[in-house]
Amino acid sequence: MFLKIRHNDDASLVEVLDLTQLFDPFAQQVMARVHAGEELQDPAPCAKAQLFFPSGEELPRCWVDPHYAA
Repeated sequence: MFLKIRHNDDASLVEVLDLTQLFDPFAQQVMARVHAGEELQDPAPCAKAQLFFPSGEELPRCWVDPHYAA
């Protein structure tokens, strides 16, 4: 799944490699690969708090808040 990550005033496209981490509200980070330039970047942990959808929407609260009750 592709999301964007906030970097200061810029937002870069990242590929989330482990969707179970993304959907787990107890996981604070996900393994992702930043897509910048033409070289394939190494996977690195990214804070879920900095991720958002390419449309500009925030991640669903049930993915980031372990105390969220549906």
